[in-house]
Amino acid sequence: MLTLRHFNVIPRLPPNLERLREIAYNLWWSWAPVGQDLFIRLDPALWEDVHGNPIELLARVDQERLNEAASDDAFTSHLDAAWQTFQRYMQREGWFSRSFPDAAGARIAYFSMEYGIHECLPIYSGGLGVLAGDHLKTSSDLGIPLVGVGLAYAEGYFRQVLNTDGWQGEKYPINDWHRMPVSPVLDGAGKRLVIHVKYPTGTVHAQLWKVQVGRVPLYLLDANLKENAEADRSITGPLYGGDQEFRVRQEIMLGIGGMYALEALGLSPTVCHMNEGHSAFLAIERIGRVMRERGVSFQVASEANSPANVFTTHTPVPAGNDAFQPDLVRKYLEPYRADLGLSESDMLGLGRVDPRDQAAPFSMPVLAIHTSDHYNGVSALHGEVSRKMWSGLWPDLPTDEVPIESITNGVHTASWVASEMGALFTRYLGPRWVEQCDDKELWARTSEIPDAELWQVHEHRRHRLVQHARRWLRAAAERRAAPPEELELADEVLNPNALTIGFARRFATYKRANLLFTDVERVRRLLTDTDRPVQLVFAGKAHPQDRGGKELIRSIIHSSRDPGLRGRVVFLEDYDIRMARALVSGVDVWLNTPRRPYEASGTSGMKAAANGALGLSVLDGWFAEAWRDHGSEVGWAIGNGEEYPDSSGDAREAELLYDVLERELVPLFFTRTGTDRIPRGWIKRMKTTIGHLVPQYNTARMVREYARRFYVPSIKLAQKLTDGDLAGAKSLTTWKNHVHAAWPSVAVRNVQLDSPEEVAVGVPVRVSATVQLGALTPKDVAIELYHGPTNGGHEVTKGTIVRMTALDRTTDGAWRFAGEIPTAESGAHAFAVRAVPYNEAMSHPYETSLIRWA
Repeated sequence: MLTLRHFNVIPRLPPNLERLREIAYNLWWSWAPVGQDLFIRLDPALWEDVHGNPIELLARVDQERLNEAASDDAFTSHLDAAWQTFQRYMQREGWFSRSFPDAAGARIAYFSMEYGIHECLPIYSGGLGVLAGDHLKTSSDLGIPLVGVGLAYAEGYFRQVLNTDGWQGEKYPINDWHRMPVSPVLDGAGKRLVIHVKYPTGTVHAQLWKVQVGRVPLYLLDANLKENAEADRSITGPLYGGDQEFRVRQEIMLGIGGMYALEALGLSPTVCHMNEGHSAFLAIERIGRVMRERGVSFQVASEANSPANVFTTHTPVPAGNDAFQPDLVRKYLEPYRADLGLSESDMLGLGRVDPRDQAAPFSMPVLAIHTSDHYNGVSALHGEVSRKMWSGLWPDLPTDEVPIESITNGVHTASWVASEMGALFTRYLGPRWVEQCDDKELWARTSEIPDAELWQVHEHRRHRLVQHARRWLRAAAERRAAPPEELELADEVLNPNALTIGFARRFATYKRANLLFTDVERVRRLLTDTDRPVQLVFAGKAHPQDRGGKELIRSIIHSSRDPGLRGRVVFLEDYDIRMARALVSGVDVWLNTPRRPYEASGTSGMKAAANGALGLSVLDGWFAEAWRDHGSEVGWAIGNGEEYPDSSGDAREAELLYDVLERELVPLFFTRTGTDRIPRGWIKRMKTTIGHLVPQYNTARMVREYARRFYVPSIKLAQKLTDGDLAGAKSLTTWKNHVHAAWPSVAVRNVQLDSPEEVAVGVPVRVSATVQLGALTPKDVAIELYHGPTNGGHEVTKGTIVRMTALDRTTDGAWRFAGEIPTAESGAHAFAVRAVPYNEAMSHPYETSLIRWA
């Protein structure tokens, strides 16, 4: 049998260009123009061919060109400037250490199934991954002590290929990790570091790759090793591929294998942040590790760990949350169950809303919630949706009090602002915009940018988008061996001066990509007006198993072939980060038409806004907040936030979309005034969009929120519970057991309204109640007044809490409590009295899920 022995070949760089290699292996260059321009300067055409991969570029560029660059003082001075900028960035003090000196030595581990950092690293599929990539970049900018954990996919996400009918096919090119900006992780002996993960069929081995993202390392687990069986090698094969069993195997590698990797690297995390439920198995490994190391029970170890776990959910669609059949989870968690001292029922109960429901599937988000103390949605509206979706975990709480918070997503501004727009910002805002992109006063100076200059830069970007689109369309047509007339058309599509509307995202049916084509005749009139030309640019992939999404793509391509629309409607094949940058910086309008409330956040619109594109959107996700705060200053809304249970509202919202386009948007764009004939009303909205939205919808603001609200409180509470011999966790466990045992005896009785039923605004309403606490004391509970307006109904729609005060004990052993409800507004109000367990060591008051209403 043929025996292969492997070796790796690296580029030979002239000595004075060696620093290029270090810059290439740190993805800082991907958002630092001074770094990226170095590689482009070596060979612009090759840079395009290698999808912006500096390692591939250095491997393929002519040696003669490298020698020429080494003797070119202009190039070497550029390299010197880039190197100095890079070193200053890597060595500077971070915001986190200045703001939280008490958290020195802490480490946050960020787990995600995908990372969209740059197109040269194809381990992402869409918004979730791009958000994760931007989270790492911003953590580097702010000096957050964070480390990323993910999987090194042999195939990554698919490359989209469209046939002549517009039907999506998929290709899965193999990733060559030796030709990417990643490094193998070695052990102390200089050999590949390998970790070992338990599966029912035996041990699966995984090697590690390191991606350096500025000051943040990202470690990727790779099971594609010869010592693994073929089926085990495929665990890190495709991203989001395979059946349910494949997904369980993959998520065990991410969560449990990821924890093994951090341990092997000596990077024990203080806090673990689960970006979606895919990595939730990590909580089981964290608990097991504390049990083994500290000799405590599952319950104590769980109490010690849960304050240090953060869970972010991105999916408002129940079907989009991973849930596995019990037998499957039972099989794959069996190697871990016995060590945890759990029965099969208890183990499966960790992933069930009702642990007693033996037929219920095992939900990864439920596992994440059960083993964490901090949970959030990714926009204010998504927070509301998530509280409703998971309210069954707190069945006695009003939905608005379910302790799932929201931190609205953002984007890494420096990664998404076009270089020309960035130069304009630097000229009028100063260079601080890159590092202080959440400074509202700084961005208010956008109004000082001259109209003509802003418009000139924007028009240049639209022209560049048209050039890119023509090149991409021609390349796709050539791959399909299209006839000559189609190749010629590709060179002429789109009008560089037309109002350009962009729509690019994952093609799922609820995103309604074809809503604009509800009335084709009306669209034809809109797009064929010679005095006010309009054009549409679409891009995006459907999940390989999503037939409905593929039908949407095909329908748009068929519409683009309508004689009246040909050349004015285009669909760009194989959407990726490179294409996204061109689109968000080149369109005039970013269109978003999801069926509310299924868009969790929608960060693509934020990227477009950072480049001055105006929003045209249903009031869903982040745009609902932007519209609430700024209204029509930042774009146009489709409807007023109505929600329909199915497609019944599509025709209505299509009509609203046409009305906005015909009566407001298109006329404003083509209203040109002054001697320079530019659209000053439009430009005013561009400036407002940039000035108001950029400082709010960026990852600097977002990551600071995670740090202040979750990371730092988690670090402090986890330390408090784990100090010494876990005294804090043991005490909290004992207390919770005591509360659970005593809770059946708790009763709220004799609620009295001690004020008239009608009072004037400003006069407090006094309430008293008698509470039977059984074996508990007033220190163990919070007796609360839940009150609020009824808004014409019989229920409190959104309540407020007032804590009542213990007065004295009654003759039968009960306790009397009293409180006052403030009255700030007139109208019908209501209140109720309740008891909830209280302990200052809890992260939030509803950890026990116990509540007793009067």
